[in-house]
Amino acid sequence: MIDVKVYNREGKELENLQVDEALFGGTVRAALLKQAVVMYHANKRVGTAATKSRGMVDGSTRKIYRQKGTGNSRAGSIRTPVRVGGGVTFAKVARDFGKDMPKKQRRLACDSALLAKMQSGSVVVIDELSFDAPKTKEFSRVLDNLNIDRSCLVMLPEQDVNVYKSARNVYKVDVMKISDLNAGDICNKQKVLFTKDAFLALLDRKKTN
Repeated sequence: MIDVKVYNREGKELENLQVDEALFGGTVRAALLKQAVVMYHANKRVGTAATKSRGMVDGSTRKIYRQKGTGNSRAGSIRTPVRVGGGVTFAKVARDFGKDMPKKQRRLACDSALLAKMQSGSVVVIDELSFDAPKTKEFSRVLDNLNIDRSCLVMLPEQDVNVYKSARNVYKVDVMKISDLNAGDICNKQKVLFTKDAFLALLDRKKTN
């Protein structure tokens, strides 16, 4: 069992939640987790980089001058890659770098990522996180009270516009619903901050699956 501490906004410990490791697979599947992270990174690549090959640049295909007798080196057309304005050797073309994984593997990788964070003490639970209006200063104060001074992923049970707007200008902090949780975003952050409702909803979902 893993002990996950619940704090209030002032950073005071309120209670401990017991989490069974078996709900998240029991062990961290490192190879599967790496495969998932590579997939999420690859899917973010735009893949629109392109350069012109010698067949795409403007210019005649005629040999510049005869092969022998001019004192010049042997040269073909003006489009050759060794000349200024010529085409690029092995030119890049637009391509799709996207990868895919079965749904079950993605779910197992997400479980492994969460388990690894919990085992390292990088999961923090707060009793409640709500604002009457967007308040970035108040949100930053809550993070300071929880000793979160690096990148953080904030997990909510449902979308909350005020929390999102309060966090969007805080460096390296992202807000997400638990239904959108994935291994790539978890591994990309140093800390994962759950509201208590979000964390309990996650555990309930794991128990019913």
